[in-house]
Amino acid sequence: MIAEKIIAANADYILSLKDNHPTLHQQVKNWFEAAQSIGFKDIDIGISQRIEKGHHRIEKRTVYTVPVSQIPGLYQLDLWGGLKTIVMVVRSIQHWNKTTHEVQFYITSLINDANKIASAIRQHWGIENSVHWTLDVTFHEDECRIRSLHSPQNFALLRRIALNALERESSFRRSIRQKSRRAAMNDHYMLSVLAAALSNSVPLP
Repeated sequence: MIAEKIIAANADYILSLKDNHPTLHQQVKNWFEAAQSIGFKDIDIGISQRIEKGHHRIEKRTVYTVPVSQIPGLYQLDLWGGLKTIVMVVRSIQHWNKTTHEVQFYITSLINDANKIASAIRQHWGIENSVHWTLDVTFHEDECRIRSLHSPQNFALLRRIALNALERESSFRRSIRQKSRRAAMNDHYMLSVLAAALSNSVPLP
């Protein structure tokens, strides 16, 4: 399992619970709903809140963390090496004309420190949002209408490979969009970008 590999490398993990682990996800969701209904009475709960304003919206994030021992009979606990804390993140985003709510659950090898875990999740979101923004602006990912079979996943992977190659190519210090256009028009530069994608390569002269 990925958790055991991360722990073996002397690192920590924060893993999102989604539909790939439906039983565990539902168990954690039910537990938090029950705990909230009694105001987390007699529960060792950590809470971290943050409000951010910008881009014509107000986002409020509340992170709840509890030691894994607080949830008895956790499904397939032995699969998650080093698991210490269960996390719920509640996001409320107020736009000018609507308010959206989102709830996410995580498991982590970090100790029950809500502020530290909230910071780690926020940094991960920042990276994800940055990558998505670049893919959308440069490759128009959100406008892509490819839907057949495995094509969406395959093209998403190709875009990320291309983005990684363009970021690593350093001889032409311009934006990703400018690099992309130059690669499309200049075969020599395209070879330089491809060379940069290889782990031990250097840009072509």
